[in-house]
Amino acid sequence: MMKLYISTAGIKRVTISNSIEGSGSKGGATVAATSAATARGRLSSRPLLPILLVLGIVLPFLFVRVAFLALESASSSSCSSPVECKGWRLFSRGYVSQKLREELARALMEVKDNIVEGTTDGSLETFNDLVKEMTSKQQDIKAFAFKTKAMLLNMEQKVQSAKKRELMYWYLASRGVPKSLHCLCLKLAEEYAVNAMARSRLPPPEHVSRLADTSFHHIVLLTDNVLAASVVISSTVEKASNPEKLVFHIVTDKKTYTPMHAWFAMYSPKSAVVEVKGLHQYDWSRKVNVGVKQMLEIHQLICSHYYNNLKEEDFEHGGEHRKVFEAFNPGCLSLMDHLRIYIPELFPELDKIVFLDDDVVVQHDISSLWTLDLNGKAIGAVVDSWCGDNCCPGRKYKDYLNFSHPMISSILDQDRCAWLSGMNVFDLEAWRRTNITSSYHKWLKLSLNSGFTLWQPGVLPPNLLAFEGHVHPIDPLWQVAGLGYRSSSAQGHILEAAAVLHFTGPAKPWLEIGSPELRSLWSRHVNLSNSFIRKCKVLHWG
Repeated sequence: MMKLYISTAGIKRVTISNSIEGSGSKGGATVAATSAATARGRLSSRPLLPILLVLGIVLPFLFVRVAFLALESASSSSCSSPVECKGWRLFSRGYVSQKLREELARALMEVKDNIVEGTTDGSLETFNDLVKEMTSKQQDIKAFAFKTKAMLLNMEQKVQSAKKRELMYWYLASRGVPKSLHCLCLKLAEEYAVNAMARSRLPPPEHVSRLADTSFHHIVLLTDNVLAASVVISSTVEKASNPEKLVFHIVTDKKTYTPMHAWFAMYSPKSAVVEVKGLHQYDWSRKVNVGVKQMLEIHQLICSHYYNNLKEEDFEHGGEHRKVFEAFNPGCLSLMDHLRIYIPELFPELDKIVFLDDDVVVQHDISSLWTLDLNGKAIGAVVDSWCGDNCCPGRKYKDYLNFSHPMISSILDQDRCAWLSGMNVFDLEAWRRTNITSSYHKWLKLSLNSGFTLWQPGVLPPNLLAFEGHVHPIDPLWQVAGLGYRSSSAQGHILEAAAVLHFTGPAKPWLEIGSPELRSLWSRHVNLSNSFIRKCKVLHWG
């Protein structure tokens, strides 16, 4: 007889009564045996399941680790056999990695002095080629290090050579005259020949008296670029609070005179006065003519010297030799750029002028420049920087002059900031009381006698020497320079706050090689609706 004891939690127990005869006893024995077997099964399966789970997780990783160590030890020269390596390295992961690093470093150091130019295998162009060769030939780690380093050096040489060529091409691009600007000059010269309006007097007769009137604000440009001159004048007039006070004096060469005259005869600003004068129209003394000729000849020799040596030198990109790329700068040989040292002779009737380069754009009113007190100095220029005491607005003296020469190092500090050209106030009366121009010629002759070792090619170096002691610093935000180079530290609000933006460097704003964002600061002052501009597709970079 079987009795069930039931509670709210379920069946509590089962009792088999002994009153069952025969088959009842046998059934009880069977149930007891089954219960015992079930109990044993439960006892044996409980510890086995976790063990199986752990082994299922660990064994694959263990297998991979053993396989990796077997491969590693087979290719290593530090173990006598794979079995030995697997035995003592199985749980020495950090030691193995460290030893491999040490061995690779030692191999690289051993081949450090054995790699010379031309020893690399030209057939190995990619790292995959190197891996295939090392795998197929089963070479040791020293051979791998040798070939790897040779490949890296070969690649580095190619990169440096490409950078050098790219930089040279970038500077060479600045020497060319865009087809559109050449077209503009030809069209304007033709207009000068057939159109009486293009030949009309500049300025009109009623404004001629302003050319020597010191109560007006006189601005001087020395340029042979019609488009650049138009941007300088249009941007200055647009931002001027009293444009009727402005008088622009443009000095150009003989070949550019007719197109320059034609442009401003037809498109002269209504409020300001513009004068265009060619060098052939000046009646200079014999002394001045001889001085100008000697000046240009020496500058040509300096530029040619550095240009010829540049082709023979093997230098790294960004090194000290990068400075000689200034020999590619078109201003290096430009008479118009070097002629600024003769401004007092060009304008004998004026006492104070503002000089503007043709690669500038004016963003704010500059009329207060004529009221600046220069404290008896001949030139007012930006010297200090808007970026603080530890940086310069342009470059330092050591970037222009050779301080290994005692003639330079004895009179100047190489870490001084050089003053900026491009936008300067000149007190011509103070200039005439000094020996600045004669000092300039003295330094040119010293450079010639020293074998052109005193300074790098360019317009500014001899001016830095000639104007030493005659410079009055003005507010740094009067001019921000360096916008013609690939990187400029002036960004955002500094560019907006600057009165004058100067595109010093190869990337002039009328060329395509510059930054589009910076070019737009200049090109927005070009009248793209003008018929000559449209015919010649000026600034058309589609």
